Amino acid sequence: MVKKGQNLSERLMRFAVSVIKLTSRFNKTPASRHIAGQLTRSATSAGANYEEACGAESKRDFVHKLQIVLKELKETLYWLKLTKEAALVYGTTCSMIIEEAEELVRIFAKSVITTKRGN
Repeated sequence: MVKKGQNLSERLMRFAVSVIKLTSRFNKTPASRHIAGQLTRSATSAGANYEEACGAESKRDFVHKLQIVLKELKETLYWLKLTKEAALVYGTTCSMIIEEAEELVRIFAKSVITTKRGN
């Protein structure tokens, strides 16, 4: 899913696109529509908030916005795991997206810690 040299903005964009494509495969039941909406909102919000973080006016503002990105990624991870457990889609696509979400969570968690320390 991730190509060498891809920056975080591009990576978050690709991640959001993969989630949108995944949710388009859901059946149109009330539960799946709800999960699709929540999943789409949190996945697309992560990238949008990262773009805001890149334009932060201070270190404190930057850290705050990175924490929002992290929060949105963790929420996305929850909805992805629920999607998999509820068998809303079949195949390896959901597992691959979960792996990417977990990696993005680790990246942004480390970024928040590093930035707070001033490194």
